[in-house]
Amino acid sequence: MLQSMAERISVEQVAHVARLSRLRLTGEELERFASQMAAVLDHAADVASLDLEQVLPTSHPLPLVNVLRADQPGPTLSQQEVLAAAPEAVDGRFSVPSILAEAP
Repeated sequence: MLQSMAERISVEQVAHVARLSRLRLTGEELERFASQMAAVLDHAADVASLDLEQVLPTSHPLPLVNVLRADQPGPTLSQQEVLAAAPEAVDGRFSVPSILAEAP
């Protein structure tokens, strides 16, 4: 019988990954994460063991159908109406604060 991931992943391995990730974990967190990571890896092993020989590759389990209506032009606001609602406009355009200024 295959050895489960829970038996193969150790607290030391979790601590090593935590160090590489610059995470400071307590002993209790290391134990909990080792158990959780083992459960995730066991699930991945279960999925990997499935016989998918007859299953065609797909990006979605269900067919995708566009449920949006077709674009239809309709009445629009004039430039003057839009700019009248803007907090500030200059020369027929929206005026916004500069974000590309030199650093202080």
